[in-house]
Amino acid sequence: MHMLYNSDSFIVVQFDVPPAEELAGPQLNRGGFEIVDKFARKEIFIEGALAESFQQGVQALIEDGEPSEDELDAFIERYALMGQQPVVMH
Repeated sequence: MHMLYNSDSFIVVQFDVPPAEELAGPQLNRGGFEIVDKFARKEIFIEGALAESFQQGVQALIEDGEPSEDELDAFIERYALMGQQPVVMH
């Protein structure tokens, strides 16, 4: 687990789950990103193709220059809008 981003609006955490055992041949990388919308108090966990698309989009923003917090928040919001799971504190 690695916190990638924390703003007034969002938190993005990357989860990388290594394979249980070393096997010959290509292996699928398990894991994904948890996005928490602080204002809506909802979260979503994305994995697979959606997580890859998210990662590529963030990388593109970074390659275009240092993005502002507003630019990153606007990009993250597109994914956070899919969140339906309420954030519950224990």
